[in-house]
Amino acid sequence: SFVKLRTFQLQLYHYGTFPEGFHWGVLSSAYQVEGGWNADGKGPCVWDTFTQKPGNIPNNDNGDVACDSYNKIDADLYMLRALKVKTYRFSLSWSRIFPNGYKSSLNQKGVDYYNRLIDGLIANNIAPMVTLYHWDLPQALQNINGWDNPEMINIFNEYCDFCYATFGDRVKFWITFNEPQTIAWSGYGLGQIPPNVNQPGDAPYRVAHNLLKAHAQVYHTYDEKYRASQGGLVSISLNAEWAEPLDINVPREVVAADRALQFQLGWFAHPIFKNGDYPDAMKWQVGNKSELQGLTESRLPSFTDEDKAFIQGTADVFCINTYTTKVVHHVTSRLDIESYETDQDVEKDNADDSINTAVNEQKAVAWGLRRLLNWLKEEYGDPEIYITENGVATGTAITVDDTDRIFFLNTYIDEALKAHNLDGVRVKGYIASSLMDSFEWLKGYTVGYGLHYVNFKLSSRPRSPKRSAHLYFDIMNNNGFPLTEDVSAFGTNLLTLQKRYRRMTMVTLPVTATTRSLRISLVSKH
Repeated sequence: SFVKLRTFQLQLYHYGTFPEGFHWGVLSSAYQVEGGWNADGKGPCVWDTFTQKPGNIPNNDNGDVACDSYNKIDADLYMLRALKVKTYRFSLSWSRIFPNGYKSSLNQKGVDYYNRLIDGLIANNIAPMVTLYHWDLPQALQNINGWDNPEMINIFNEYCDFCYATFGDRVKFWITFNEPQTIAWSGYGLGQIPPNVNQPGDAPYRVAHNLLKAHAQVYHTYDEKYRASQGGLVSISLNAEWAEPLDINVPREVVAADRALQFQLGWFAHPIFKNGDYPDAMKWQVGNKSELQGLTESRLPSFTDEDKAFIQGTADVFCINTYTTKVVHHVTSRLDIESYETDQDVEKDNADDSINTAVNEQKAVAWGLRRLLNWLKEEYGDPEIYITENGVATGTAITVDDTDRIFFLNTYIDEALKAHNLDGVRVKGYIASSLMDSFEWLKGYTVGYGLHYVNFKLSSRPRSPKRSAHLYFDIMNNNGFPLTEDVSAFGTNLLTLQKRYRRMTMVTLPVTATTRSLRISLVSKH
């Protein structure tokens, strides 16, 4: 039994540390934590409009008060200081700064709020990582069709230009959009999140086209006007789940898994990090189906050569948000349904060894993180990678004793460490989701991702550290999982065994965009 325990530990864990200067952090977003939805001149955003309509969110929850961070900067800074994080990722509320979306409506009290927050972070040696857009579009801009309107490219640029000029002397890491795939698909395809447009066949592609152009525009604005004097980074946080082929020995299934990744992640990453254009798999699938559906042109828009040159290379580092893994297999979808979903010809299922969480579609599958990081390395030319969102949801019955989150953090961060130390992936930072329990979008307050428990039943919104906060403090303080004397005394030389085990478990697969990353050891799947 000792040998079995030892082998299990070897399979599960890699002892080691990240390099000096690794960016450890936590995150929040404006609508989820700030509250003060109409305080001091703030204008309404699309989430205000949506959540204030009864029946849209469980228990009619909304972000009107949320964690009340608008009035509790000191409480938030206290948590961050106690955790000793190096980075705090948060977002700016566009409608708090420009209530109607335009610079002409500038609200100085909103600017003052963010100046106080940023100054407080700097005073505590915490680097601000600022997301310019985290889903909360000013309602006034949705009234002109939001991201489906190409005019938004210049309107967004005006807003970002102001933010660079106002905060860029202290902010050195900018993220333009959080999860543009979610904005395009869930917002304009499925119609689940604001603006709740249900046009799955074409609106997501149009919106993504505008988002990519808007992102490129604000990247170039930073490049041309601010980079020389401010010296910061600009990127975009893309979301993906790892797509594991149903059978790695069946080429069609490997290609299907790759196609799923191209549709979800490559939709934005391929234009930005490769050649300025959409992945071939997307262009072929959507173009072919559009033709068979009798359309005169593809539902996937085309970029001009000028567009491609403008978009290519518009990110300084690769930022990825990821939570889970899906097992993917090929299907032949019906042609009479025009949808981004059916365009892919894939079906996704949960992995056999996935672990339930409070959010059914985000089961914990730690080994998939290592696979995904390897795929990013191979697919996009070995970029520097920041994991800008990763965490686990627990239910409201869990307050501070969150053992599930402890297991999640240990296993997921260790998979990132394996990718860095064993596979040579250039992982530069890890941002845990999230600093504290908050308004969780369509789930309201029925689940929480926080390292700190927030009691939403009390008007003072008290915060309490969970057990996971203490664990994350230790991981950050140790810069990973160093091999201590206590651990090494538990058996034979652990590092030697790890290396030997890794050589034994290398696999050889057909070479495709997906299997280049699948060649990593299968050890972490057990």
